[in-house]
This record gives sequence, C-alpha cells and structure tokens, in this order.
Amino acid sequence: MSIYQKISPYLFRIDAEKMHDIAEWTIKNIAPLPLVQDYLVSQYCVFDESLHTQVAGMRFYNPVGLAAGFDKNATMVKGLSALGFGFLELGTITQAPQSGNPKPRLFRYIQEKSLQNEMGFNNQGSLKIAERLEKIYPYSIPLGINVGKNKIIAQSDSLKNYENVLLDCLNIGDYYVFNLSSPNTPKLRDLQNVSFVQELFAMAKTHTQKPIFIKISPDMKPDDMLKVVEMSIKCGASGIIATNTTIDYSVLNGAKESGGVSGEALKEKSREILRILSEAFFGKTTFISVGGISDANEAYQRIRLGASLVQVFSGLIFQGPTLCREINEGLLQLLKNDGFTSLNEAIGYDIINKTKRVSKKPKTEAIEKTSIETQIQQDTPKKRGRKPKIVESVGKMEESKAEKKPRKTRTTKTESKSATQDSKKQTNTQNLGKESIPKKRGRKSKVELLALSLQEKPQEDSKTTPKVQAGEDSTNHIENLKQQTHSQVEQTTAERNQPRNDALTQILVNEKVDSQKE
Repeated sequence: MSIYQKISPYLFRIDAEKMHDIAEWTIKNIAPLPLVQDYLVSQYCVFDESLHTQVAGMRFYNPVGLAAGFDKNATMVKGLSALGFGFLELGTITQAPQSGNPKPRLFRYIQEKSLQNEMGFNNQGSLKIAERLEKIYPYSIPLGINVGKNKIIAQSDSLKNYENVLLDCLNIGDYYVFNLSSPNTPKLRDLQNVSFVQELFAMAKTHTQKPIFIKISPDMKPDDMLKVVEMSIKCGASGIIATNTTIDYSVLNGAKESGGVSGEALKEKSREILRILSEAFFGKTTFISVGGISDANEAYQRIRLGASLVQVFSGLIFQGPTLCREINEGLLQLLKNDGFTSLNEAIGYDIINKTKRVSKKPKTEAIEKTSIETQIQQDTPKKRGRKPKIVESVGKMEESKAEKKPRKTRTTKTESKSATQDSKKQTNTQNLGKESIPKKRGRKSKVELLALSLQEKPQEDSKTTPKVQAGEDSTNHIENLKQQTHSQVEQTTAERNQPRNDALTQILVNEKVDSQKE
C-alpha cells in the first residue's frame, strides 16, 4: 500500500473539488522544482521500448495518458508529466471563460471507486490558456487540446464557437479533440449527429492538418453511434475517444440524477462500447479508450480490444500518483506473459483473432473443461512461430511418454544363453568386425576399442581386414580376425618405445590393470 492510499481516508474527508484545488496547487508549484521533478521521474516514469507506440504520426513512450477534465487550464503540465504519463489531454477549453455549474458539483463514491461530476466546462478561456501553453510548447510528450462549446452559445452558432477555440489553440497542441458528449452542457449531445460531424471536420481541415479526434458518449444507441463514427472516419478523423461519462445512473448505487458518472462504475459500459466500435472499425481508425481504467489488467484488456492508447482520471483520485507506474509495469509483465515483444503486437489482438483472453477465475467458479494445449493455443499469441512455453512443455511430456520403452521381462539363464547363441548364428557380414564379449565395469573390450579406432580410418581398415570369401565359415573367420587383431596390438606396442598418451592406449592400460586385479 502506497503512502497516498494510507492517508487517502483523511484526504477524502475534504470536499472533492477543494481537494482537487489543493492537488492542483501542489502539482503546479512543487512538482516542477528541479530536485523534486528529478525524484518524481525516477520513481514514477517507466521507460521501456516495448511500450513505445505511434499514433497518427505522434510518438508515445507509453500508452497511458491523462483524460480531459483533470487539468482544465493547463497549469499542471510539468508536474503531471513527471508522474509517468505518456501524454496529456488538457481542457475542456471553451472560447470564452466560464465558471461552470453551481457548487457542489463533484462527488466521490469511495467504496465504488467512482466519481460523479456536474462541472460544466469551467475554464479560463482559450486565449489565456493558449498564452500559457505557448511558453512550454512543443513539449516532451504529446499534448492534446479538448475543445468544447460555451454554455450560452446557441446551437446554430456551435460550429463557429468550435472554430474559434481551434484557431486560438492552433499552435499549442499536438492533437485536438472535439467534445460533443459531455452531459453537463445543455443540448451538447444533440450535436452527435452525422450532419454536424460533417460540418465540423470540413471546417477543421481548412485550418490544420494535425490529428483530430472525436469524443463520444457511452449512452448513444448503437446504430446512431456507428453512423456518427463512420461519418467521422470518412471526414478525416484520426481516431475516436471512447467514452465520456455516462448518465445511466443504474450503474452506480446512490447516484444523483444529474451529472456524469465515471470510474469503476463506468468500466463495463465503456469496455463494451470499445468492443462494438473495434469490431466495426478496427484497422480503419485509431481508438483511445477511457472510462473505469484503474489497473494494468483493465488497460491491457482495452488494448487487446483495439485501443492504441488509454486514459485515466478517476483512478488517479483513488490510486494516487503511483497509478501510471503500476499500469505500465503491469503492462510489461502481461505482454511478456502472453508472448508479445511489444505493445503494438497486442493492440486489437482479440478483435483480429475473434477470441477473448481467458482470465484466471476463482476455483469456486465452473470453468469449461478443455485440453491444456487447445486452451492456451486459443488464448496465447504465437511468437515468431514458436509455441507458448506451456504448450511446448505439454508436447514434450507427451513425446517423452511415447518414447518410453516397455519394461524388460526377466529371462532365465537358459533362455539368455540360447538367445545369445541364436544371435551369434544370425550375425551378418556387416557385423563381423564386432565381437560379442561382455563388458567389464562399463568399459569396452580391447578388441571393440581397436575395432572402433579402425573404423575411424577407413583406408587402413580396407587393407587390413580380410573380406569373407564365399562359402567360408563365419566362425572360423571371427577366430582369424581375433588373431590378426591381437597381432596388430603387439606390433603397435613393439614399434613405440615410449608410452602413448592418447585416450585409446590409456583405456587399454586401465583395462589390463583391471583384469590383473580380477
């Protein structure tokens, strides 16, 4: 348990928005100090090439980003980047400054690890925020600008309102997000239609070639959602951010009947939206998944379902500043476990292969019985043509079982003797150079050793070993071969006055000593 989690029960006694203001002041003023920032980077940033990815021409050193709404006025960029985020999405930013909805407007549900907010796009306005960002842009990690509509702007003027924010922030962001899905601006979600999306992207493409994303609601009807996403792709959207907060209050016990719900309560709904969109459009666009992501397992599941990047917000409130490090370190381990060498290999794996990752279930749950090899082959990606380690080991076990020899049955001395005599009679001409002499203490006999050495010299062997003549008795031939072999040993010994150091002579000497002992 981290220090933050130990003290969080006391911090949660403070009003949620007031606590957020305290955190903002700390991250804005303390975290950027040189020594503090160096320490934070060493503690919270995870640098590993296998987490690197590229989306819409932007390079990300890890896939975990901060969702819009946490840093509305871009005051915490330096401090937040030291906590290990791969990218930051700032805002939502509107053209004119606005204070948002009346307080209280931010509520915690601690047991459910969820939030409910009615903030209403409170921010300092696009001009002031752009002026602040101009001092640090371009930055070391990608910065996204979340663009929204002012509350007082009529629906008919919405397009112009979005355009003005885009123009004010044109040179201080790496990508832009059109937010049409916040539940806290009246009638904003009505703009999630095919006609307005066409107008919006047509306008944006006249001003910038930078990546533009659209953020959608989790509460749209599936058919309407698919139509809006399809039109966004046709009009040049670089990707889809799924999803914003939900107004389906059934997902959270005790929820108020206003504002948007986020955190753990949104997790399943957001994941299902991603699955639907990925099955329809994976490979045609890029997905950034947000909603209920607070650990590596959930982030990994979203990535396998087609998300190239993920974003967190509520998880940061309940888990604390270690969240990014925990997710990134967890992702590295999960990728390794499944045989992936990089994040890119895992993106959309479940969609491409039409299978779902099998998670570990409690023993009390009924698990479908399948063979180990079939289950793992369906669940684990192949790595450069190699089988997963578990499958490979199972295969080896089966092979070893198949290769096991049957147990030898005992035979009597009489049976053994008759079998030996029969085998001698059946000896063919290819084995005439070998003698059936029992081994002593695991060593080969002199004749066998010399026969082996002669086999290594085929030319000498062909000269010295007489061939069996037609009609010659094989038993007489073996006796002749013995005498000739022993004479060769005596001749070789006589020719060399000094003892030989080679392995064969040493073996012969050892065998002679052994025979004398016996």
